[in-house]
Amino acid sequence: MLIEKHSLMRFGFIGIIALMFSCKAIEPPTMPKMEEVPEAFLEVQDSASIGDISWQEFFNDPNLVYLIEEGLENNLDLLTALERIEIAQADFRVRRGMLYPTMDGIIRYRSGDVRPNLLNGTVNGDRNVVNRLENNFIGFQSNWEIDIWGKLKNRREAAFHQFLATQMGKHLVVTSMVAEIARLYYELLGMDIELETIERNIEYQEMALELIKIQKMAGRATELAVQQFAAQLLSTKSLLYEKRQEIIETENGLNFLLGRFPQPIERAGSLMEIKLPNAMEVGVPAGMLLRRPDIQQAELELKAANYNIEAARAEFLPSLNFTPYIGLNDRSLPAAMKMPGGMTIGLLGGITAPIFARNQIRAGYDQAISANKIALYNYQQAILEGYQEVSNKMQRVENLRQVYSLRDEETAVLLNAVTTANELFRGGYASYLEVITAQSRVLEAELNKTNTRKQMFLTVVDLYRSLGGGWQ
Repeated sequence: MLIEKHSLMRFGFIGIIALMFSCKAIEPPTMPKMEEVPEAFLEVQDSASIGDISWQEFFNDPNLVYLIEEGLENNLDLLTALERIEIAQADFRVRRGMLYPTMDGIIRYRSGDVRPNLLNGTVNGDRNVVNRLENNFIGFQSNWEIDIWGKLKNRREAAFHQFLATQMGKHLVVTSMVAEIARLYYELLGMDIELETIERNIEYQEMALELIKIQKMAGRATELAVQQFAAQLLSTKSLLYEKRQEIIETENGLNFLLGRFPQPIERAGSLMEIKLPNAMEVGVPAGMLLRRPDIQQAELELKAANYNIEAARAEFLPSLNFTPYIGLNDRSLPAAMKMPGGMTIGLLGGITAPIFARNQIRAGYDQAISANKIALYNYQQAILEGYQEVSNKMQRVENLRQVYSLRDEETAVLLNAVTTANELFRGGYASYLEVITAQSRVLEAELNKTNTRKQMFLTVVDLYRSLGGGWQ
């Protein structure tokens, strides 16, 4: 009997050793290499970035500042982002709590009917006697997984960086929302000027139509000329209603961003009266993207994915658990409270090794690797998009300045051409087609000039967003 006992202990010890050595961590995965940042972007200069300027200082229009303030309070996308932060913070608290022991209060009552051995019976031979066995426990029990391999710590770090990534996601929403409010606001100001331009040209064309009718009555013009002027006037009037509809839709879109129902938008008198923000001091490429929330978010998500891989690797190794407990344990709780012997203190320990669950753990590990690669690709893509956006916007701002200057000169020349054409037409030295052509070209030139001015503002706003401006 003694030999059998020692044999069982020896086999059990050998089984534990085999269990330990059957589990081993696998090698870290090899991640794909991404293209390095060109040296030209790593040069050090001292210029500052407009992304560091607060939006209250960057936008010099009090009406726009008021709209942005209201949007920051009521925008539904921003409120949703705040709730995502709360979810991530709760998940981090859960992961952090897994590093510490748990403490549970336990009240257990067990009662069961245990019949005697029907072959032997009871002491007095009565086979129908029923004995009641009661086993009760009241006390506390704790459970603690010892983080030998850093699995729980890596899970906590992953949750922490994911929480920080959600905060960057909130900053990204703020940056995008500030830029979108400014964009729609400047769109409205540009449409106001376009509407005024169309209305002014309608007056000119109505005067020209009346003139051609008078000349027809005098025999100096034909009905064809009258119809040509009338058709031009009708076309311009149709543009008037189209522009009014665009203004209504843009106002509604801006109100939607502000989280309110449609209402008039208070705005400046003219886009030409607002000073264009200085967008040329944008900083060097190596540092100007550091404020971009999408890049910071992608970087934090990549770090979280790295920690998740380390935690998934540790799943292949055994885990060690301790379960201490203390309480009262007896067939009768009242009796246990009266007798000192009813107090029970104990400690349970166990080693769990994933032998039959390796396929499941391997699947989780493969998922962690794929998630890590996706995070790496997203991070690289965010950097590439950032450089591309900033480079394009910087060049576009300067080129639009030149375009606007030329179109301003073009508009002035065409306005003089309209006056000259009308005078020559009255004197019989120009045809009505030349007058119509001059009027059409000046309308087109004025609209193009306004659109260029608007594009200058929109590009500066987009550059401000590309450099991570708008969140504080």
